[in-house]
Amino acid sequence: MPNPVPNTVVEGRELALTSLGKVLYPATGFTKGDVVEYYSSVAEAILPHLRDRPASFVRAPGGVESSPFMAKHVPPGTPDWVTVREVHRVDGSTDRQVLVQDLPTLLWAANLAALELHVPQWRLPAEGEADRLVFDLDPGAPATIVECCAVAVWLRDRLARDGLSAYAKTSGSKGLHVLVPLRPTDAGAVADHAERLAREASEELPELAVHQVPKSLRTGRVFVDHSQNAWTRTTAAPYTLRARPRPTVSTPVTWDEVVGCAEPDDLVFAAGDIAARLERHGDLLGPLLDPSRAGRLPDGD
Repeated sequence: MPNPVPNTVVEGRELALTSLGKVLYPATGFTKGDVVEYYSSVAEAILPHLRDRPASFVRAPGGVESSPFMAKHVPPGTPDWVTVREVHRVDGSTDRQVLVQDLPTLLWAANLAALELHVPQWRLPAEGEADRLVFDLDPGAPATIVECCAVAVWLRDRLARDGLSAYAKTSGSKGLHVLVPLRPTDAGAVADHAERLAREASEELPELAVHQVPKSLRTGRVFVDHSQNAWTRTTAAPYTLRARPRPTVSTPVTWDEVVGCAEPDDLVFAAGDIAARLERHGDLLGPLLDPSRAGRLPDGD
């Protein structure tokens, strides 16, 4: 797709793209037009990771320095061609949420200044049947992503003992995500298994990892957050921008990059870095989309 212009037609859908010159990342001058162009450039990679997963958006219409907010509900004025589905809440009621199923919807969301795209670990219609397990590794200063990488390698090897393959991506913020493709499995069972492994990590790596929530316990260590496996929780999607001072991206990385990470900046990627990485590596999280790569939790889980 060429650079976005107002009132353009994308795959037969008319999009009214507005205020494309508005700067959303003041530190770098990255505009809403740049956001739309970025998502257009990575659409082939990101859309399979979004498809059939109810999306939550972190919107920043005033820019990243002006109170970005999480939006789960369908916004007013949503075009009738955007796919919307009912999704259950914890209390048994339902919400209507957007499914980002195609390029027009992705660019429509970008035009809303939906910088971040978050999705659950399951796909509709199998609500609550997880097809992946995730750990969000969050460093407590002075720890950095370097320490997250050490914990990620431990998790990779521990998961391998369960017959599960692990893949990694940066969070696009401070930490690292470790993801495992699964055959559709009750989300409660997946959450329980993830919690057990987080506890094991804190026991095996007591100076490096912690699984408890209180921030007072995290100083200089990595919080192994397993909570995003709950069926009501979401995780930043692969290739999503983040609402940080710079337009950083939650970027799939190789295990060689994880093992070789010596400085925090080694695993920081911005929007301008992603096209070349896709050209070089393809989608490093492609195995998450391949049913033949999906594992099964150990017996008893």
